[in-house]
Amino acid sequence: MSRMRAGWMGVLVGVAAGWLVGVTPVAQAQGRDTVRCGSQDGRFVRCQVPWRDAEMIRQESDSPCIRGQTWGVDRGGLWVDRGCRAQFVEMGRGGGWQGGGGGWRPGPGWDREIRLQCESNNKQYQFCQVDVGGHGRARLLQQLSGSRCDEGYSWGWNRAGVWVSKGCRGLFSVDRRW
Repeated sequence: MSRMRAGWMGVLVGVAAGWLVGVTPVAQAQGRDTVRCGSQDGRFVRCQVPWRDAEMIRQESDSPCIRGQTWGVDRGGLWVDRGCRAQFVEMGRGGGWQGGGGGWRPGPGWDREIRLQCESNNKQYQFCQVDVGGHGRARLLQQLSGSRCDEGYSWGWNRAGVWVSKGCRGLFSVDRRW
């Protein structure tokens, strides 16, 4: 009887562990350099990674995983949204082509200045998407609001674009560099 009870306890522990894995946020190491990160129920999820940039190596969801739209990397880490679930590695470690010219590069005209207007209406956070690139930067050209536009306080940027908040509205220059 004790062997049967021990067998059932093992099954119950296994089922409980499987259930717990299914309800915890998806941000699991899949090996030394791979992280699985997933949006549950279409919600935004942030996964801590030790890298400054990432690339997707395997999409695991039916929902699309599009960099800058449903996944990305910013100062807070790797993020996914709207049902994207995938495996990620540090940028340059995905086994993609890294041929003689230093790997893939965007076409001519990619490195350039882009000007955009980004507005925080009703003092709400707003993200204005533009691919800044790994070596690009953004700067405020002209404040268009009565509210302060101070970098790091009411506006900022990351590789995926420019953000504004606290009523800041401005004209921004993105110096896009690969």
